[in-house]
Amino acid sequence: MRAAFELFTVQGYEGTTVDDITAAAGVSRRTFFRYFPSKEDVIFPDHDSVLDRVRWYLGASANTEPVFAVAEAARLIFESFVATPEQTLARYRLTREVAVLRDREVASVARYERVLSDYLRSRLPKTSEAALAAHVAAASFVAAHNQVLREWLRSGGATDPHPALDVALTTVADLITPLIARSSRQSSQSTV
Repeated sequence: MRAAFELFTVQGYEGTTVDDITAAAGVSRRTFFRYFPSKEDVIFPDHDSVLDRVRWYLGASANTEPVFAVAEAARLIFESFVATPEQTLARYRLTREVAVLRDREVASVARYERVLSDYLRSRLPKTSEAALAAHVAAASFVAAHNQVLREWLRSGGATDPHPALDVALTTVADLITPLIARSSRQSSQSTV
């Protein structure tokens, strides 16, 4: 990964081949493809493992208040980015320059949102109101996460993003909790 990012910086993403990366890293093509299915995957190697951690956390949160669990899951996602600032900043620069990478990042964000929404839907009544509330809640937490992350990235990682994340997640939780509660109440009232 380090060799790939260094080459992308010097040669550009399009100008760098898998052969260039393997030569710089001192590994074979076979070894490269054992770890990364494509050149794009060098840039996004952690999304699947982060999704797995988030799914595990949410699965272990059956007795936790759902909005709190989703807020903490958004925090886990955020921490995965700020834990590797050099990689995250380099990824940010590349995704701003290369459309295919930007599309890949958007698809990854949608996967995070889907995991959060699915969790909420599993915790809420099986109604269209609750499904809408789950989707709105998941999208809101992901939007808050993304806003704070983008501000941190634009600063070049120069600021501590945690206070802003705390405010953002609390704000969303305060807005979403009544929506989730209302969708649960409407369901129980319609079944009485």
